[in-house]
Amino acid sequence: MQFSEIRQPFTIAIFTDGSCHSQSRAGGWAAIILIGENKIILNGSNPDTTHQRMELTAVLESLSYLQQHDLGHQHVVVYSDSQYVVNMVARKERLVSSEYRTKKLKLVRNSDLVRDLIRFIESTDITFKKIKSHQRVHSAESSANREVDLLSRQKMREQHHR
Repeated sequence: MQFSEIRQPFTIAIFTDGSCHSQSRAGGWAAIILIGENKIILNGSNPDTTHQRMELTAVLESLSYLQQHDLGHQHVVVYSDSQYVVNMVARKERLVSSEYRTKKLKLVRNSDLVRDLIRFIESTDITFKKIKSHQRVHSAESSANREVDLLSRQKMREQHHR
């Protein structure tokens, strides 16, 4: 797989995805982090979760990895097929000003993870890019998206069969 068209100097590319089995609520997440010529794969699972939590977890685990390895100061581009994740930047001001509450004053869903993501957005140079899921087009972005999708679904299936 050729990622040279994605890789740019001083930019870290992250591809994320999350999956969740609708009946058992078993979930999996995965991320591919491209740093220069290095490709790092992160993944995990949760026995009782939702699809959106897994999507958020994939991004948060990736950003935490960068922070732990002192790479949080570089420009990061997060590629996700989740509209929920990608639109978090546009919703940031409203979420913060409402203290993560809905109009009925209930906490927004996944408020714990949303808060964490917004902290990263405020402290890291991040760009989010929406990518179409399950594309058969042969580009580096679609190949990476398909790979991370397969990894997250594999983790979800493993969790489901435990």
